Amino acid sequence: MTRVAVYGTGSWGTAFAMILADAGCEVTMWGRRAALVDAINTGRTNPDYLPGVELPAAVRATTDPAEAARDAAFTVLAVPSQTLRGNLAEWTPLLADGTVLVSLMKGVELGTAKRMSEVIEEVAKVSPDRVAVLTGPNLAKEIAARQPAAAVVACPDESVARRLQAACHTAYFRPYTNTDVVGCELGGAVKNVIALAVGIADGMGLGDNAKASLITRGLAETTRLGLAMGADAHTFAGLAGMGDLVATCASPLSRNRTFGACLGRGMTLEETVAVTKQTAEGVKSCESVLDLARRHHVDMPITETVVGIVHEGKPPMVALKELMSRSAKAERH
Repeated sequence: MTRVAVYGTGSWGTAFAMILADAGCEVTMWGRRAALVDAINTGRTNPDYLPGVELPAAVRATTDPAEAARDAAFTVLAVPSQTLRGNLAEWTPLLADGTVLVSLMKGVELGTAKRMSEVIEEVAKVSPDRVAVLTGPNLAKEIAARQPAAAVVACPDESVARRLQAACHTAYFRPYTNTDVVGCELGGAVKNVIALAVGIADGMGLGDNAKASLITRGLAETTRLGLAMGADAHTFAGLAGMGDLVATCASPLSRNRTFGACLGRGMTLEETVAVTKQTAEGVKSCESVLDLARRHHVDMPITETVVGIVHEGKPPMVALKELMSRSAKAERH
């Protein structure tokens, strides 16, 4: 039985632990809070993030990061992206020899503008073929209900990707392999920013035409940045690009879309944080995505608009007028 460590007891980390167990793996989750760890072990559920969902017997939890890491063939990282560097620095000495580090995170690090796989390689001092990314249209609550979903497992070493694919392939969860780590990570990170924009539009009472335009032009922004960074254009037409973008922008289960809708209705950033409670990765990552775009000289007007609303206090109606009054261009500009 393949042993897997999952660091993080949030909704997606818990749902993925369930997938792994259903696929035949033995899973040990690490959590910081003893009360939540105890609830997982004794009640077979995560009451804080996935209440009412019974976890398989092959899932257990611990507050000891060394215990979670022991003999793990895969080490899954499911923490907020901006906390990865500090957490991984503590965990690296504990990791099992040869373990493959798997990122479930969809963000870009503030300050460095590094993708999560780059942070993992740097902090854990591992080669790229020891790092994999899992991404796609994967809303945790739907997966926890074992509703059908697909995903992408990306790693430069296709044999490693295939190993992870086998470890998480179930009757309801279908992973595909890909070697384009850059494209897969950018698709996951930028879609959170576009989902904020779509949520803001929804909160403002704008219609489906506006939201469809934001999704489509958001994909164009993502693709432009990806091509500038060496990604494969086809990735953005797949599950890691369009698939994840549609799910995150369209679903009421999306934290980023929900966060944006609150802003669009006139709530402040502080009020929205207090109401939504869970991490919306796009709130912080929109700044680092814009930083990344500027470093590569890529025009990303929707991302720039989201940063203006979220972090600079620009009223959504003013930002909308500025976005719509930009000079006309060819669609493939």
